[in-house]
Parts: sequence; structure tokens; C-alpha cells
Amino acid sequence: MADYYGTLGVDRNASADEIKKAYRKLARKLHPDVAGPDGAEEFKKVTEAYEVLSNNEKRRMYDMGGEEALKGGFAGAGGFGGAGFGGFQDIFSTFFGGAHAQRGPASRVRRGGDSLVELELSLQEVVFGVEKQISVDSLVECSTCEGNMTTPGTHPIPCTNCDGTGSVQRMTNSILGQVMSVTACGACQGYGTVIASPCGDCSGEGRVRAHRTVTVSVPGGVEEGMRIRLQGKGDAGIAGGPSGDLFLEVRIAPDPVFSRQGDNLMCALEVPMTSAALGTTIDINTYDGQKTLKIEPGTQSGSVVRLDGLGVTRLHRHQRGDLHVYINVQTPTKLDDEQRQLLEQLANLRGEKRESKVVYNTGSVFSKIRDKFAGR
Repeated sequence: MADYYGTLGVDRNASADEIKKAYRKLARKLHPDVAGPDGAEEFKKVTEAYEVLSNNEKRRMYDMGGEEALKGGFAGAGGFGGAGFGGFQDIFSTFFGGAHAQRGPASRVRRGGDSLVELELSLQEVVFGVEKQISVDSLVECSTCEGNMTTPGTHPIPCTNCDGTGSVQRMTNSILGQVMSVTACGACQGYGTVIASPCGDCSGEGRVRAHRTVTVSVPGGVEEGMRIRLQGKGDAGIAGGPSGDLFLEVRIAPDPVFSRQGDNLMCALEVPMTSAALGTTIDINTYDGQKTLKIEPGTQSGSVVRLDGLGVTRLHRHQRGDLHVYINVQTPTKLDDEQRQLLEQLANLRGEKRESKVVYNTGSVFSKIRDKFAGR
């Protein structure tokens, strides 16, 4: 014989409130959405125990003779002794309203809904990962009734229309004669109890809409459109049921300096023509602080200098990508007479002619630059 009191972990003299609180605590822990398939059987046992002990008539009969007295008492109340009527009823329910047939009161406990909000991150936060606090507008447990749905000090009362069973019987005529069918009670919607005095703050729902703050740890390397799931952080459940999940959809704000390509970062650096020709070192600002970049003599536009390990953290790993710096050599546009003479002397010394030379090559450096920025 099942020990319903032991299943809920309460004394046989426990009050209705103590039974409800014990059930809520176990349901939140064992609900399949929380505990997974492994907790399904235990959740079923806990729910069965609560459905009996939360119903005054069922509890009285259970206390008198356990499960057997409970089954016999309710079968007898329907006018058909034993378990045979259950099978008989199941056959006819296939043809006459079987979808609405009900065995015992339905539970008001419902899992809360899932929520989806956008999480905007900067590119720097994506590079390293970040812990953020976000404001969420969602349903939370009513603090006045603590999810019980009733005015404090009151409780749901047994439905007088169905005597707390949650279902009613009716006789219908068919080609087979008169058939007894069982349907959910319209007065209590099948719950077996009626909330005569609903909580005024939550209108008898057991939860209210409110703003709350949620802390989320975002790993480095997340991508645009990726969703982060926070289990149990969604809307509160009905009648003390488990909360739903909160999903955060990642949105990455554009950065004025750096762009991202996979796990690598990219930026462009303008270098004076003389510095590119002679070579130099330039300090640049990165997400890791100031770094020194070496420009080799004779560097051309489109050249790429790579700084290892300064890119984006690889998702769920400790390694990082690289920072690629694209060099853009600046050609002077305004020259005074002295500067022009110096450049002409340089051109003469190098034997350079002023005629342009066109190179028809689809694999030119300009194509490579274009493909790099296009992410090809």
C-alpha cells in the first residue's frame, strides 16, 4: 500500500497548507522539465499523493482503509461496484465524449511559460565573456498568497456540484440504449474545488507581472542570434508549479574599430608612405591594451600583420583567435615645392618613370583585400 503521507514527507495530522507546501517543494524539484526523465516516476507518485491528500473526501477514505478503501469508495459512489466499470466506461468513452472523461480532480498546478528577451553585447564583451545583470518583465509568484491563489487565511472549498470529484455523470441515449458518460464538472472546471475567495492582488492566479533582475554569465565567443537558456528563470508556474525557462537571444553591437570573422578580429591601419618604405614601429590600441606593431621596410597596401592570441575567445575553450591588422599605405595628396622636388629626386635616383603600369591579374592584392573584408 502506498504511503501518501510518507511520499510527501508530512505527518498524518498535517494541515492542508502543510500538505500543499510539501507538494510544491517536491514538485519543483522532481518535475520532468527540471529533473528530466529520471524524475518522472517520482513526480507521478508525489502528484498522486497530493491529489488524494488535498481532497477532503479522498483523504478521509484513504485514512479509513488505504488505497483499497479509496478505490472502492469512489467506484461505489458512481453506482457501479469494483474496477469493472472503469473498463466498461473506457469502451463507451471511445464513442461518447471520451476526450472529456475524467478520473478524479484535475490539478491546478501548471508549469510556467518560457520567455525570450534580447541580450545586447559589445564586441569586447563577446571577446572575453561577461557577467551581466538584465531587467526582465515576467510573471512571478504572488507574495500575498504565495502562489496559493486564495485570499490569505482562506482555502479552496469542495465543489458542491460534483462533491469534490471533479467530474459528473450523465445519462445519454444512443443506439445501444442508455449510456452513462463522465465529463469534467462545469462548475469547478474539473478541479474538484472552487476558489470562493480569490487573492485580490493576483486575481486568483497565484502570480503577478513584475520587473526583476537576472544575472547571466555569458561565455566568450558567443555569436549573433545564439540563444542562452536560463533554466527555471522564466514565468512562474500556476498554483505553485515550476517556473519556465528564460532564453536570451544574443545581439552584438557594431564596433567602430574592430570587426569579427570567426574567432579572429580585423582592423585597418593607415601608415604614411615614408614609414611603409623605411619601416617603423607603431603603437596600436587593442582590447588587451596597447601593443607595438612592427612595419617592415617596403610594406605594401593590403599587407596583413597578425598579432597572435588577441582575437575572440573560442566558445567553451580557453584559446583565442588572432588580430589581423590590414595596412593601408597613405599616398600624400598635397605637396609643397620642396617636397615635390625631393620626391622627383627620389624617382630619378630609382629610375622610376611617371607612366602608369596596369597589371591585369584577377588574383591581385586588391582582390585579396576585397575578399578578406567580404569574409570569403
